[in-house]
Amino acid sequence: MGSGLGICGRFYQQIVRPQVDVAHSAALLGRGSEVLGFDDEMSADHNYEARVLLFVAEGVELRPELPATFEGRPTQVDVHTLRQYFADQLRFDIDADLTPQDWLTFPESILRQHTAGGVFHDDVGLAAVRDRLAYYPDDVWRYLMITAWWRVHPEMNLVGRVGYVGDELGSALIGAQLVQDLMQLCFLIERTYAPYRKWFGTAFGRLSCGPTLTPLLRGVLRADTWQQREEALMGAYRGVAELHNRLAITEPIELGVEQMCGRPFKVVWGDFIGTLSAGIQDPEVRRILDRWPVGGIEQIRNLLWKAPDRRHLVELLDS
Repeated sequence: MGSGLGICGRFYQQIVRPQVDVAHSAALLGRGSEVLGFDDEMSADHNYEARVLLFVAEGVELRPELPATFEGRPTQVDVHTLRQYFADQLRFDIDADLTPQDWLTFPESILRQHTAGGVFHDDVGLAAVRDRLAYYPDDVWRYLMITAWWRVHPEMNLVGRVGYVGDELGSALIGAQLVQDLMQLCFLIERTYAPYRKWFGTAFGRLSCGPTLTPLLRGVLRADTWQQREEALMGAYRGVAELHNRLAITEPIELGVEQMCGRPFKVVWGDFIGTLSAGIQDPEVRRILDRWPVGGIEQIRNLLWKAPDRRHLVELLDS
């Protein structure tokens, strides 16, 4: 089976483009495993058309004549203006400056959907819009790393504390959440948007750190006792900390092992939060950080997400 992106590109070049005689852009964006490059034979069982998004100027109407199928797939062409498309998908005005509140209320998986895929032709500025969305500005990026470390630090000792009272299932659950949080940190460190849950692990495996860190993280999930889980987590934490230090965006951060309140639970610790905070210059990001390193906002975004609801998220962030 050919890749969905490749089939859609050929569909545009062979069928659609010869019929379009106005300035336009053409792309494959949005939902779909083929947009992310993760499609396989099973992907063809639903919503797997040879499809293209066309972008034209205001007032232009296009209705290409399409064959029923192309390379064995149903065909589909959707026509938009750039302004309306990104307003519908992200509640984003393509002519406005992006604020930290905008960045912090765009779902990360949706940003990936609209910066992945492919652009087959571009007369009307689609690539420039995608370039603006390509990744978070530096201070927002630092802030998101702070929130990710903030989710890890308070929880690490709980793997032992919960296991200490005989709740190995609860300890394993906390350990699994910490694995996800450490994986999220890796996406941030490699400046790559994480996809939605179905492809989160697959995309992690394709990060440059994936082959090295995957065995360490699987060790956390495979542990039978809280002591084994604690040791595996410390190894995984050290691995992610090493990735941070390779970035060289802060002074190298030294790690130590702490036992909170003298309890018999070991936690690896490095001052990532304080060190990253010191480098934030944008006053608006600083204001948000000084209130509280929120973290977990992706879950709120997923709960509320319809594009018009983003205004409520901005209000929530500012309340």
